Formats: sequence, C-alpha cells, structure tokens
Amino acid sequence: MGENVDASDGAEVKRSVGRPSNYSLDIAIEICARLATGESLNSICRDESMPGLSTVYRWIAAQDEFRELYARAREDQADTLADEIVDISDDAHNDWMERNGKDDVGWQLNGEHIQRSRLRVDARKWVAAKLKPKKYGERVQQELTGADGGPLQTQQTVYVIQEAESRALESDLQGSV
Repeated sequence: MGENVDASDGAEVKRSVGRPSNYSLDIAIEICARLATGESLNSICRDESMPGLSTVYRWIAAQDEFRELYARAREDQADTLADEIVDISDDAHNDWMERNGKDDVGWQLNGEHIQRSRLRVDARKWVAAKLKPKKYGERVQQELTGADGGPLQTQQTVYVIQEAESRALESDLQGSV
C-alpha cells in the first residue's frame, strides 16, 4: 500500500498511500477538534485524510491519551449541539415561500422546512442529553410519601416461636437432611 519515491539523495523512500492507520496525536487532536465543533464521527471518517471508523474505535480502546481527548470532545460537542438548537430555532429563513401559481398567489407557510427544523432540533436535543445527561438530560425526581402525603410509616413484625414448635421444626429439618 505504499509507493516508492526517489529522495533528493537518490535513495528510495516509501510513502504511504491511503488512510492513516497508525496512531498519531496530531490526527487524534484534529478528530477531537472536529467532534467538539459538532461534526459527526462518521463525517470525519469519510474524509480521505482521516482514519476509518474502525481505526478510530481501535485507537479509543488502545490509547489512554486519545480516550481522554475523545471523551472531552464529546462533552464539548453536547454544548455545541445546544448552541445549534438555539440557532435553528431562531432561524425563520425559508419558513415562508412566495407562491406565484394560478391558484396560490402570495406567501405560504413552508411546513416541510418547519418539520425539518423540528427534526434537527429534536435530534440534537436527544444526542446532547446522551452525551451530557447531567446538563441536558431530563431530570426525573421521585418522591415517596405515606398516606395523604404524610411521612412513610415502617412496620416490623416479629414472630415468636414457642420452644416446643421450635424443636419440632428443628427435628423436621434434621430429618429431611
């Protein structure tokens, strides 16, 4: 998968062709920077200058340094997605279309664009909640109360076994062993 190239001193140098597969801190930093700005890992790995998806996953498993950078980049990505949610929600561009047809002259609501914007917002909300659940996840709080909203009442029941019953039970247990 390499190509031989003549060096200036006449020696042949092997130049690699194709995607990088050996771990490189520079490439790892670029991947993380692109993730933090909201780009998906799939999109990054489609770039011919970047390693393939399986290579990145292998780097995450094998390289502690990259694993930490990647985790931080994913947390930053959640914040970027939250910012994008506000931008998408505030952007009314293309919400209305001008119609010049025979039966529909004037401005008309562009429902398809609005639905697409809603989908984009919902997808980002879901991903942000998964990446940073403490900040963007839904808060679920559960309260336990007793009757009529009062405090919980606990009850303990103690059974006292008579000595004769205890011996009978003990002998039954020994007989079954």
